Amino acid sequence: MAVRTERGAGAGAFQRGLRVLVTVAESGEARAEEIARDSALPLSTVYRYLRTLREIQFVEERDGSYVLGWRLLELSGQHLTHTRLVELGHAFLRELSEVTGETAVLTVRVGTQAMCLRQVESDHPIRMAFKINQLLPLYAGAGQRMLLAHAPTTVVERVLGQPLRHITTATLDRARIIQEIEQTRRSGFLISHGELSEGAVAVAVPVFAGGEIACSITVAGPRSRCSRTWVTNTRSALRASAQKLSEVLDHRPRAILTQ
Repeated sequence: MAVRTERGAGAGAFQRGLRVLVTVAESGEARAEEIARDSALPLSTVYRYLRTLREIQFVEERDGSYVLGWRLLELSGQHLTHTRLVELGHAFLRELSEVTGETAVLTVRVGTQAMCLRQVESDHPIRMAFKINQLLPLYAGAGQRMLLAHAPTTVVERVLGQPLRHITTATLDRARIIQEIEQTRRSGFLISHGELSEGAVAVAVPVFAGGEIACSITVAGPRSRCSRTWVTNTRSALRASAQKLSEVLDHRPRAILTQ
């Protein structure tokens, strides 16, 4: 009877730990209080499991919130570059957010969608933000359309071959997107106005590794704070950050020393 009790307790603990992990995965980014509420577990229990999950690098803590860790993303089959972006991206985004005053986002392509892999939110009460691991349409928004512009032809055809939902009144139609793809590739940056959120302004650039696009990095904020001068300065900051991140991904040590 004692053996059965121990096994039952062990199975119960394992299930509770999985509930915490699943809650983090489904929410993309959550605080301990939110995880406790969604998993119906005491807060002290949630903290105990989060500590264990952090030790084995299945979750990471970012500014008081929890996101999936690099080891779990690696085990799930994500490309090695994505794993390195999870490790490296936060520092680059933090610097961009401090320089520009707005939210900085790192986005990767997952099939025919984009995914917010990492972000650092603006300190302003009114700000633009996604959820970590949130899936986004490739055809709307600066960072997402940058990924689409550099995607294989088959992916572009699949994305644009389906009905495109007009998320806002500023969401581009198929003809306009096709028209801008080559221009985006040549210019190396993209500016969007309210394509995903009304009143938002976003500037994005690509990051390359090994000759292929690894991700896009974007800075976004409300139109009331994002003037033409802000756009120009943000574009310069993004390009400098993208160059540094690209050099790190390509294993060129001098980028790490560049301030």
